[in-house]
Amino acid sequence: MANFDAAYYGAMTRSVAETYRQHGEWVNRHNALFLRSALPGLSRDQRLQPAIDSVAALVGARPEEIALCAGGTEALYGLIVNYRPLKAGDAVLTADTDYDEMQLAMSHLAATRGAQHVRIALPEPATTANILAAYAQALRDTPRLKLLLLTHVSNRNGLVLPVREIAAMAKAHGVDVILDSAQSVGLLPVDVGALGVDFMGFSLHKWVASPLGSGAIYIRASRLADIAPWLGNHIHPDDDIRARVPTGTVDFAARLTIPAAIAEHHALGPDRKLATLVAKRRYWADRVRDLQDLAIVHPEEDDRCAVIGAFRLPGQASWDQARTAQQRFLDRHRLLVVAKQGLASGPVLRVTPSLFNTQDELDRLVHAIREERGLFS
Repeated sequence: MANFDAAYYGAMTRSVAETYRQHGEWVNRHNALFLRSALPGLSRDQRLQPAIDSVAALVGARPEEIALCAGGTEALYGLIVNYRPLKAGDAVLTADTDYDEMQLAMSHLAATRGAQHVRIALPEPATTANILAAYAQALRDTPRLKLLLLTHVSNRNGLVLPVREIAAMAKAHGVDVILDSAQSVGLLPVDVGALGVDFMGFSLHKWVASPLGSGAIYIRASRLADIAPWLGNHIHPDDDIRARVPTGTVDFAARLTIPAAIAEHHALGPDRKLATLVAKRRYWADRVRDLQDLAIVHPEEDDRCAVIGAFRLPGQASWDQARTAQQRFLDRHRLLVVAKQGLASGPVLRVTPSLFNTQDELDRLVHAIREERGLFS
């Protein structure tokens, strides 16, 4: 079976998986002695500090601006629902390319804080010019806009936003940006200073390929007070970023493994890794674009798409049809492509190759798309 769903979870390499196994055995052996910092030498927090340091360096942040958590969704919930500057009557804005749960979190602000939730649909085909124009128009049309959710790489159609330019426009209008980088950290160069964002949530178990359930939250030090502690968390002091994420017992072996995963990411070469993934996306898409009425939904402009791609079979219009197609590819061709809904233009089938996918698997995907082109026509 060929797995084209790397956007969900990026499998660990063998060496990282082995490091994770060793850390799991170590944590199990030392148990509460480790968790209570009762072992001689380093405390629990000191043993976890290399993970924080390596994550901070990965995204151009200071260690005190990073807290580890269970993934991008958890980090972004903490940023959105605990955003303090929002007042009743202010507006928050999302796009159709944003992740479902983060749109729901912005709707939660409307339901609980008296905010107005404004939704926009980004143009297709997406280009830098029309994306910037769409956000500029939204900023002009929403005078009380206070908070803008930006998704660096859309999990629906792979759109890579020009974050730096949009964030600069938002700042000029007095609008804060929360950046969802769940699909970009480890895939694209991400530097919070260069992007000009103060708040970011991201996963490490996708393109960094650290153990499942690892991610982090970033808050610029000067803006920490603008994010309230998680559910009134006072286990850590208010001036500690760790107060902004849940404090329950977690998979400590996974967190101890993060430095090894980031080291492997650098050893592979981030530029070479990205180029390989982009080439795989182009490989399958270039071999089916001649099919009449097949829609390639991901952007084609350079820098507006990386590895996540999406298509619609001829005649595919409904969510039920998209799910039927996903099952057809699975049952008949032993290929996992993913039905995704939420785009204003309609549901799609998402294809996300990983470094592990072979050319033979890509050829099988091309063959399957060509064979199923008449499924709904």
